[in-house]
Amino acid sequence: MNIFVGLINGMISAATPILLSALGGSLTYYAGIFNIAMEGMMLSGAFFAVLGSYYFQSWPLGILFAIAGALIMALFFILFSIVLKMDEFVTGIGLNLFALGVTTYLLRQIFKVKGAFADPSIVPIPRINIPLIEDIPVLGTILSGQNLIIYITIIVTILAYYLVFKTRFGLRLRAAGYNRTCLDTSGVSADRIRIWSLLICGVLCGLAGAFLSLGYVTLFSENMSAGRGWISLAAVILVSGNPLGIALISLLFGFSDGFGLFMQRVLPSQFSSMVPYVATLIALFVYSVRKKKKEALTS
Repeated sequence: MNIFVGLINGMISAATPILLSALGGSLTYYAGIFNIAMEGMMLSGAFFAVLGSYYFQSWPLGILFAIAGALIMALFFILFSIVLKMDEFVTGIGLNLFALGVTTYLLRQIFKVKGAFADPSIVPIPRINIPLIEDIPVLGTILSGQNLIIYITIIVTILAYYLVFKTRFGLRLRAAGYNRTCLDTSGVSADRIRIWSLLICGVLCGLAGAFLSLGYVTLFSENMSAGRGWISLAAVILVSGNPLGIALISLLFGFSDGFGLFMQRVLPSQFSSMVPYVATLIALFVYSVRKKKKEALTS
């Protein structure tokens, strides 16, 4: 039973940063933006979260710093892809490489370390114990005592679904991706909607980064996002941006990650670390096969 609870809690923790960034990616997906810069946004958020938490001895400021760091990356994306009309794919690749380089450089210049920085002065994001629920056998250890960001992620998932499908902004967001010319002729700037989608994506990727460095662990290491932004992009593509579908896919990837950690007991860590990425490749393969079959039936 303890193994089962540990596996479920590991799945939830591993899925959280993927889900948060993927929810941001769903907004840019509907806006017609191929956003592969989520990896860089998340990594920047993780670094600045540690920076804020360490210097100000405050996890809320750590979260604010994380959001600010990710928003800087989002503003760069807006500048190059929307204002200067550069290729989104090239822009995203460039920002991911820039985030990796600049966080590594700042880690060594500010904290004077290589590889990773951990210190007792880094204040982690707290876990929340829910009265009454925490007393429920087995279920209480899953529903209660989770990191604050996990509960925020649940709320954000519901809000994202409502925003996309139940609000005027969501209608305009989808119009920006489906037919931006019609949106422009109606008097609403498609570029402005796209900018807002990128800014919201930056905020969510910042929260994902903050969870990585102040919730999942309490440290920052070089390239600690470790491809989670790419997995988030895969999750968005697999369910065509639907927030509820993204939540399910993220949990699947989170389970594969947690299962990989569990398998470290019997397999070398290098092999177990491959599990979530192998799961991503399998999921994309299945999606590709299903898409080709659907196209064959409609042609």
